Amino acid sequence: MKRTLVQLQKALSGEIGMDSILDNVAYSLFNGQLPGVWRKLAPNTCKGLGGWMEHFENRQQQYFNWSTTGEPAVLWISGLHIPETYLAALVQIACRLHNWPLDRSTLYTYVSEYMDATDVVLRPTQGNCLVHGLYLEGASWDLENNCLRRSTPKVLIEKLPVLGVVPIESFRLKLQNTLKTPVYTTSLRRNAMGVGLVFEADLRTAEHISHWVLQGVCLVLNTD
Repeated sequence: MKRTLVQLQKALSGEIGMDSILDNVAYSLFNGQLPGVWRKLAPNTCKGLGGWMEHFENRQQQYFNWSTTGEPAVLWISGLHIPETYLAALVQIACRLHNWPLDRSTLYTYVSEYMDATDVVLRPTQGNCLVHGLYLEGASWDLENNCLRRSTPKVLIEKLPVLGVVPIESFRLKLQNTLKTPVYTTSLRRNAMGVGLVFEADLRTAEHISHWVLQGVCLVLNTD
């Protein structure tokens, strides 16, 4: 980013030529959009330039804290470039810890009672993880009954409480009244090749699963 901006300043002052990349950066900055050359180096997002800069600063802060004070008690999963690899690493750590076969292990999730990451005091046990930064589309969350409920009128997307992620052996996982909810990187969901799907979260429901399927319920890591 710094190199691109320095080159753009030189191009605008006539010190160097204006190529297509710098022209796109200048156009994007003028219109409050994210330059394409920056987009390639960051997690996929539909945010404008202002929202993306805030997202970028939060990512930088999380990585800095992680490198200086250790893994956070609650991980902002939306700030990871490839969150799938982090979740895969959780399973691998649990398999080494408990001597589970890797090909017969998986993850399940539960929604905690914490609405905000700052409410969490204790770090989860080794192998487990708490994550935040997920948003519900097509439904809302009932904190009192700990299950999905119908969307609030005129509210398209709502924040999900802190989500717990737990590795487990596949044959031990027996969930009932639970919706396997796809988690996407952005509101564009996934393309025909499946790019954009991160994992599936387990959300409790008091209604039949077909209702939520018809509502197109999903989780996204980024608001637009």
